[in-house]
Amino acid sequence: MSHYLLLIHGNAKTEPSPEEWESFFQAAQESGLFRGGSEIGTREILGENRDATLSDHLAGYMRFDAGDKQQLLDLLQTHPHVVHGGTIELCHLPES
Repeated sequence: MSHYLLLIHGNAKTEPSPEEWESFFQAAQESGLFRGGSEIGTREILGENRDATLSDHLAGYMRFDAGDKQQLLDLLQTHPHVVHGGTIELCHLPES
């Protein structure tokens, strides 16, 4: 089983409807792959290097576990942000 973090960039051309999100979340939950997620709220820089760039282009994240990556990729083709011309970034989380 592989673990993934999906980063949702805030660049959709149009805004998905609540019904589109509800439909996607239902499909994601029924797939058994979805492990949670959230919008990203306010941010602040911590640490000595306060010149770092904020990741304000990221609007949210989702977690997935998948034994079959293609199943996950197929599901993500229906992600409302993708459907509305936005970018999502799938990151593999290595075992630690």
